[in-house]
Amino acid sequence: MCVTGTNRPAGVLFRLRLESTPEAVRGALKTLSAELTDHLSDDARGTVEIALAEVLNNIVEHAYRNTASGHIDICICPAENALAFEICDSGCAMPDGGPPKGHPAELGVDMQDLPEGGFGWFLIRTLTTDLRYRREAGRNRLSFQMGID
Repeated sequence: MCVTGTNRPAGVLFRLRLESTPEAVRGALKTLSAELTDHLSDDARGTVEIALAEVLNNIVEHAYRNTASGHIDICICPAENALAFEICDSGCAMPDGGPPKGHPAELGVDMQDLPEGGFGWFLIRTLTTDLRYRREAGRNRLSFQMGID
């Protein structure tokens, strides 16, 4: 269940609600980085930022592509040697009922021939574990874990 609002329930390390705009995503990533400074190494924090940037930008670009705006809820809880993330939004459902498989970028081509799309989900799947998606009561719920070592 997405945890929203301003109070942190017991066991919640971080939560935030943001508008579905690129500017709000940038601000949220900056806030998240500051919040996690005492909990993660610089390398682990950077990895979390990369994965969350991909997830949040995909929501802005795709889930809310046909609407003026919406909200994205982020909840992070401690787990055994990991952080557990749940990202929720009310945008369009994911095509085919789940996150795309993604594929590594083909780097041996000219810049103008690089394919559009797919690499972000490959990166998310590479950096996270226990990736799950469900559509429930008109909301997308993406959960995953990331190691803290």
